[in-house]
This record gives sequence, structure tokens and C-alpha cells, in this order.
Amino acid sequence: MKHQWHIQTRLLLTLVGLTVTILLAVGLIFNLSVQGYIRNRVSAQLTSVTQNASDDRRGGMHGPHGGKSFGEQRDRITGATGNAVVLDQSGALVSTLRGDAAVGEAISAYFATHELNEDVQNRTVSLAGGKYAVSVSTDPVQEDCWLVSYVDVTSILAFTAHINTVLLFIIGAAILLSVFFSRRFACSFAAPVRELSDFAREIGGGSFENRDLRFRDLEFGQLAFSMNQMASELREANRKQETFFQNVSHELRTPLTSIRGNAEGIACGVMEPNAAAQIILAESDKLGGMVEDILYLSRIGKSAPEGAAEPLDLRDELSLCVSEQRAEAEKRALTFRFDFDDAPVLLPMREQDAQRLFGNLISNAVRYAAHAITLSCHASADAVTICVADDGPGIAAEDLTHVFERFYKGAGGKHGIGLSIAQSVAEAYGGALTVRNDGGAVFETRFPI
Repeated sequence: MKHQWHIQTRLLLTLVGLTVTILLAVGLIFNLSVQGYIRNRVSAQLTSVTQNASDDRRGGMHGPHGGKSFGEQRDRITGATGNAVVLDQSGALVSTLRGDAAVGEAISAYFATHELNEDVQNRTVSLAGGKYAVSVSTDPVQEDCWLVSYVDVTSILAFTAHINTVLLFIIGAAILLSVFFSRRFACSFAAPVRELSDFAREIGGGSFENRDLRFRDLEFGQLAFSMNQMASELREANRKQETFFQNVSHELRTPLTSIRGNAEGIACGVMEPNAAAQIILAESDKLGGMVEDILYLSRIGKSAPEGAAEPLDLRDELSLCVSEQRAEAEKRALTFRFDFDDAPVLLPMREQDAQRLFGNLISNAVRYAAHAITLSCHASADAVTICVADDGPGIAAEDLTHVFERFYKGAGGKHGIGLSIAQSVAEAYGGALTVRNDGGAVFETRFPI
């Protein structure tokens, strides 16, 4: 398992590390650029000093030590001064063309112990308490001597060191500021995460009350909104679950009470056994059907339908459901009207699910119809539509939004499960079941193709 870090620590280390890396890179690049620029300027000045000294030696030589000097040269940008001396093969000072004699002696002493040839170009050495860049070339007048040009770079190197010190100070101050602001930013980022974590822990513990969470960051605000929405949905689901169990208990208690009462009547000899047995059988069938409906509703709502779905002609399924309800319809003198397509209306579906869906809709229509029930089944280019309509009183306005809720019973309702099952089946196959009043109740099921 990987080592886990606090998000605050990770943000702090990341931001500080990024800041330090950028500042060090900038300082390094700046330092290299300045040193490269100074080196090029000094090298150019050394070349100029050497050229001028050579020209001066060729054109103005008189006396044993070389006569007039070419003059001291100062670079206008770096401020470094350039001079030259002549040394013999052993490094002994022959002539100081221009500059401090002490510097000339120091250069002579240096080359008395170091190699003296033309390979020495733009070498920085410490002499007479300062730093000098030196270059060696053959003396144009005395071939057995060397012309050594030098530039005093003490001040420019001191300036560069000062710049580096300032840069280090700036980098240190920037790192401290980065730590301070990064810590504040990390804290401001971690605080909403902790608050949302506490909220999630409350939801997990069964507390579904909404929280008034306000954050500067849009993403945290959206997450807080989603969590409040989830808490509301869980609270509503919990309420429905409690209502469901209360309704189940009530609906199961009624047939159980009847069964127990009739059984006790038979045992005490106060009820006619055959009549009591018929009641017990009827209530047992009602109880069994209710339990079966509850189990079916639980299965269909939990996952996709089990088993293979085969193309069914929905006209045949509707006709089969009608035949199962025909006896009850005849008792109430109801007639069925059919409005079906001539061609088969096919839809991949399990037959058991089709029977549950259409059987519940037709059973509900039989319960409320006054004279007739109209069934329609049509297929279009984009959908299959099935309608079950009755000519009864319709659904009361206050019941329209609740008819598909589990155990919700309107006037004349049975258990309050059938329509909930029908809706669950339709949704399990990607369809939608809706209801409206149009001269009676009209239940329309639509399956997109």
C-alpha cells in the first residue's frame, strides 16, 4: 500500500517545490548569462589590448625598453581596464608597457611558476590583491619574448558576486513567501474537503439533513449541491421505505387476522367449517398473491430483467391478458374494444413481464370501467405504444401524481401494488408508463425503438 499524505501537505510541498525549482532555474540561467556576457566582453577587450599593444610596439619602438605606450584601455560597459607587459621566456619582466609596475611584477612572478605560451587565453588569475584576465601572445618586436595582455576584472567580479548575493536573498525571501502563501492556499483547499467529508460521514450514518455549504470554488460548490441533492433523495427514499413497510404490515395483517379468526372459530366450534375454510382459502390466495407481487416488485426494481428477452407480438399478449380478465368483466357487463395494427407489433420482452405489465393495467381498468375498455397497440418508426383506456370516472386530481407509488390506494383500490409493478416493468425495458384522464383513465405505455 502506498504511503498516504494529507492533501494539505501534498499541495504545500508541490507548490513550494515548484517555486524553488523555478527560482533556482532563473538564478542559474541569469548567472550563466551574465558570466558568459562578461567573458565575451573581457575576451574582446583582451584581443583589442593585444592588437593595440602589438601595433604600438611595431610602430613606436625606441630605446632599450620600448618607448611610448599605446595607452590604458577601459571597456565602457564592464569598466575593466586593460594593459600589457613584456616577459622573457623565463617569465621575467622585460617591460611594463602600461599600468601599475606592481601588477607587472605580480604577473612576472605568476608566470615564473606557470607555463607561459600562447595557449594561455582569457585566464583569470589572482594577482596583487585583485583578479585579472590574462592572454599571452608572441611579442612582435622581440621574438624570444612574450606579450602578456591583462584586464583588471576585480570590480566586475565583485559586482557579479554582489548580484549573486542579492539573488540568493531574493530566492530565500521568495521561498519563505511561497511557504506562507502555499500553506494558506493548502489550508483553504483542505478545509472544504474536510467539511464535505464530515457531511458524507453524516449521510453514511443515516442523517440526511441538508447543509448550507458555501465555497469560493465552483467545483466544491457543485459537489456540495450534489451531496445535498443526494441527501434529499436518500431522505425521501428512507421515508418511502418506512411507508412501504408500514403499508406492507397493514396489508398483510388484514388477511392474517381473517385467517386466524376463522381458524379459531372452527377450533371453538362457533363457525361452520366449510364456510370458514372457504374464507381461509380465499384470504390465503390473497395473501399469497400479495407476497408474490411484493417479491416480484423487489426483483424487477433491483436489476435488469433476468432471462432472455424474445420478440413478442404485443397484440397476442394483450389478448391473453383480456381472456384472463374476461370472467370478471362479464360479471360487470363490460365489453372490450380493440384497436390493433394489422401487422405484428414485436418487442423483445419476457412473457412473464409482459403479462405482469398488461395484466395489471387491464385488471385496473376492469375495476373502474363503467361499460367498455379500449385497448390499442401500434408501432411507428420510433416507438411502440400501448394504451389501456376505460370509460369510468377517471382518477381524482389529488391521486394522479401518486397512482404509481407503492401501496398508494385511491378510491376502490385493491393493494396499491399493481400499478407500481406495471411502471417498474415498463422502465426495466427502457419504456415509460403515463396516466391521464380523457373520458376515463388512460394508461399509455411507450417503448422507444
